[in-house]
Amino acid sequence: MSEVESRELTEQPTLVMRTEATVAEIPDFLGLAYHATTAHAQKSGVEIVGPPFARYEMLNGPEGGFAIEAGFPVSSIVDGSGDVEASALPGGPAAAIWHIGPYDTMQSTYAAAMAWIEEQGAVPSGPPWEFYYSDPTAEPDPTMWRTEVICPYHRRT
Repeated sequence: MSEVESRELTEQPTLVMRTEATVAEIPDFLGLAYHATTAHAQKSGVEIVGPPFARYEMLNGPEGGFAIEAGFPVSSIVDGSGDVEASALPGGPAAAIWHIGPYDTMQSTYAAAMAWIEEQGAVPSGPPWEFYYSDPTAEPDPTMWRTEVICPYHRRT
């Protein structure tokens, strides 16, 4: 596991789809969301400026599933259409940490980020998100998958 890095983020426009899903349903939803948001970006003439991401908010514990927002960062704000919506990743301070390996082993990566935030005298300020730098269909070995976890925070007052 890598070290936690502090970042000051600028708000980033995105195109996304949203749903509520169980862990088992996430892969199918992500595939659908990435396909639909890519098609909408191309149709709208907006440039995709980063890797695919998913932002997760736990609903009643891991077994309760997640509210998910998934898509791509884009070069400018563009209207959504159908199930694709305009959104944004927030600006402000964030803890960033790399996870190398399968998705089902990410708990320790999140724990390290949360411990680092606590050590800074801060608290989480919204749902975290993950940038996916590996495509599981192109890289079948999950030990090689690269995911960057971003956890926004703010100082305690």
